[in-house]
Amino acid sequence: MNLFSWCDSKIINFRWYDISLTKIAVFAITLMLVKFFPILISLAWYWYLIIALIAAIPVWMKMFKD
Repeated sequence: MNLFSWCDSKIINFRWYDISLTKIAVFAITLMLVKFFPILISLAWYWYLIIALIAAIPVWMKMFKD
C-alpha cells in the first residue's frame, strides 16, 4: 500500500471539522514559512492568483464532473 492509498483509506474517518483543522494548520505553517523567508511574498499579486487558479482546476474538474 503506497502513501496515497493509505491516506485515501484514512480520510473516510474524517469529519468536516477535521478537514477544516487541517486547512488551518496548513495556513499557519505557510505563515511561518513566510515569516522565515520573506522572499516568498515578493511576487506580484497576480502570480499568486495564477498559482491558486492552476491548483484549483483539478478540484473544480472533479466537483463538476458528470
